[in-house]
Amino acid sequence: MAARPGTLYQAANEEILRCIEAYLVLTKATKGLSDVTPGAIVNGRTQTILLAGLGLGIAHGIDSAEEACAEWKRRQALPFDTETAITAGVYQNIRAIGITFLDDVERSTEGFKQFSAEFIAANPYFLPILQHLSGVFSKAKLKELVGSVSDTGISRPAAARLAKVLAERVDPARINKGEILQRLESTLEGIVRDLVGRVLLETIVAEALKDASVPYQREEEYESLVGVVYDFRADFVLPNATNPKAFIEVRKSSSRHASLYAKDKMFSAINWKGRNKNLLAVLVVDGDWTGETLRVMANVFDYVVPVGRSAELAETVKSYLNGDISKLKWLIEFRISPA
Repeated sequence: MAARPGTLYQAANEEILRCIEAYLVLTKATKGLSDVTPGAIVNGRTQTILLAGLGLGIAHGIDSAEEACAEWKRRQALPFDTETAITAGVYQNIRAIGITFLDDVERSTEGFKQFSAEFIAANPYFLPILQHLSGVFSKAKLKELVGSVSDTGISRPAAARLAKVLAERVDPARINKGEILQRLESTLEGIVRDLVGRVLLETIVAEALKDASVPYQREEEYESLVGVVYDFRADFVLPNATNPKAFIEVRKSSSRHASLYAKDKMFSAINWKGRNKNLLAVLVVDGDWTGETLRVMANVFDYVVPVGRSAELAETVKSYLNGDISKLKWLIEFRISPA
C-alpha cells in the first residue's frame, strides 16, 4: 500500500528547510553573496534562490549557472531579499503539489461528481482543495457547516457532512480548474507566511550555529535569561541559560516599524547585559531597517549583522565562547537599587 502523502503545510515545511540548507551552502560558498561564481550555484534550487533574491522570477529564462552569475554581477547594487529568495522555491514546490492534489480529486470523484464520506475521511490532506471546490473560503464558515476538521484528520460524521455540502454546491460542468488553483493561492500564501514567521530566519541562524559546532539553546528550550528589570527569553542563548555567555535576537523589520522594534530590542539587550557581565549581545536583522536605527542599535549590541552573514557570525561567536574577549564591544552598567 502506498504511503499517504503529507499535507500542503507539511510539504511546505520540508521544502523551506531544504531551501534554507541550500541558501546556507550558497552564502558560505560566496562569502555572504559577495563573491558569486558559477561553481557556487550547484543545482536548480540554489539558482532559484540567487535569482529570486535579486528580484527575478523562476520563469525568467536563465538556464545555466553562468547566466545566473552574470545576472548577479549585473544587479549587485540591488538589496538581496532573503525571504523572497527562499520562499520562491517553496511556492514552486507546493503549487506543483496543489495541481497534483486537484488532479487526484478529479480522478477519484469521477470528474467532481461523486464525493463520498469514505474518500474524504481517508484523504484529509485534500481538504484545501475540497474547501475551494465548495466555495467555502473561511475556516469559521467551514466549521459552522461541517464541524471541526483539518487536513490532518476528518472524522466520519464530519466527512459525511462535507460530502453533502460538496454534492449541493459543486456543479461538475462549471468547474474551472484554473480558477480553483487561483483560489488555492490564498491558502498557499497563508502557509508560507506562517512558516516565514515561525521557521525561516531563526532556522538560518540555528543551522549556521550547528554548522560551526556552536552550542546553544532555543527560546522554547529554557525558562528565562535573567535580567535587571525582568527575566525573559532570547531567541538563542549560548551555550545555555545556566551559564550564558552570549545571546542572539533575530528580527525582521520594515522601515515603518524600525524605530519601535529598535527600542524594544535595545532595552532587552540593556536589561540582560546589565545583569550578566561580559554577555555578548547579537542582533541578526532582515528587512527594511533604517540606517539610523541600525547605527543606534550598534551602540548597544556588540554585533548587528544581516541574516545573510549568519555563517560568519557563528564563527565569531564561537571564538568568543572559546575565550576571545576581543569580540566583546560593550560593557553595560545597569542596576536598580533602593532609594
